[in-house]
Amino acid sequence: MILVTGATGNIGTALLRELHACGAGPLRGLTRDASRATFPEGVEAVEGDFAVPESWKPALDGVRSLFLLSRMGPDSDILAAARRAGVEHVVLVSSITVQTHPHLGPADENLAVERLLKDSGMDWTILRPTQFASNALMWAGAIRNREAVRAPYADTGLPTIHPADIASVARVALTEPGHQGRTHALTGPEPVTARQQVTAITTAVGREVPFIEISRQEAHAPMAAVFGEEAADAVLDVIGGDLNDELLAVRDTVSQITGSPGRTFRQWAAENADMFR
Repeated sequence: MILVTGATGNIGTALLRELHACGAGPLRGLTRDASRATFPEGVEAVEGDFAVPESWKPALDGVRSLFLLSRMGPDSDILAAARRAGVEHVVLVSSITVQTHPHLGPADENLAVERLLKDSGMDWTILRPTQFASNALMWAGAIRNREAVRAPYADTGLPTIHPADIASVARVALTEPGHQGRTHALTGPEPVTARQQVTAITTAVGREVPFIEISRQEAHAPMAAVFGEEAADAVLDVIGGDLNDELLAVRDTVSQITGSPGRTFRQWAAENADMFR
């Protein structure tokens, strides 16, 4: 039995679909609201909220492989419960900032979860993706309202990754040998700037989407209101304020592991155009 957490999210949805398509065996998806889950036929939907440990522990019954998103709940409790339930292998989604910006608070928190997993006694595979293409959904409300997208660091290109590529790598790690005890840094196939992302969305929706570059200070206040001061500063550092070669590097890990080229941001925008209309 494979349990996919975050099963209705950007990665989990794609992962369950791939696992089902390849005949990976009994599959279970963990979601806060099973009634709203649209899983492939035969995938068991179970309800659970990581903020309420008693709600998700039953989902581990019979599970041997676990797909886990970092920092979605009390990770030490989650991993301890997984080990007690007999889970043998955990594929963890962490962040590339663990290696590119280890001094930042969120990166240190991700590293702490990685260490918990490595010390758990279970087999492990760690995925460290870069910026998600789906982060562009934060602009969806403005675009639907025919407002301009406002973003800092307009011409900084990061190798943004399609969430489905993270899912594809996770599917291989969960179903094929050779990935236990390995850490995979994952990026998209090319750098893409915020300005280029908006251009791709413009093409996808079939109308002009205005773009305005703003300062870091202007971007900080609304981000801090949502994420807090430290997290807002960390995000702004990673998207352009504190660049380094490790962060900007384009890696071929996705194609090497899956055998397929990494998906571009343009592809993601085309697939998700309705979110911006």
